Amino acid sequence: MTAESVLTDVSTLRHQARQNIENGAVTAGYSADLPKVLSLLNEALATEIVCVLRYRRHHFMARGIQAKSTADEFLIHSNEEQGHADQLAARIVQLGGEPDFAPDSLSGRSHAQYVAGETLVDMITEDLVAERIAIDSYRGLIRYLGDQDPTTSQMLRGILAVEEKHADELADLLNDLPNQA
Repeated sequence: MTAESVLTDVSTLRHQARQNIENGAVTAGYSADLPKVLSLLNEALATEIVCVLRYRRHHFMARGIQAKSTADEFLIHSNEEQGHADQLAARIVQLGGEPDFAPDSLSGRSHAQYVAGETLVDMITEDLVAERIAIDSYRGLIRYLGDQDPTTSQMLRGILAVEEKHADELADLLNDLPNQA
């Protein structure tokens, strides 16, 4: 197959662009299962929101000898997770869906759990577990999308890179703390 055989001629592009214009960015060339993609993105949104809330709690509840710097890191992570949630919500809307912020079902839709943690070590551990869940969830979603939705895949790759950075930072924090923290 040559590159020319996959290109659509200009006349066809113009004609297709005028069809179903109410669908905005979702054109005839969108080949992913849109309802499934919207559902998966809403699960990712729920996961991010749960992570925002857990990190916020940990920011305020951190106690111990290294609590200040760790609490600061929790707040940074919370803000970055909120940014991910915003990106996901915007993409859901761009694809013609509705972001699901319903609090009653949030934890049930989230891949990560909301575990409060009692000690600083517990908090860091729970956040690290959640980051590891998010990493594998995003990798799976990126694989699922393949080249069917390159815009969403690119957005998810950016989010994944930040989640990996968070996991690395949390692992370093965990290794730096005494077990009794």
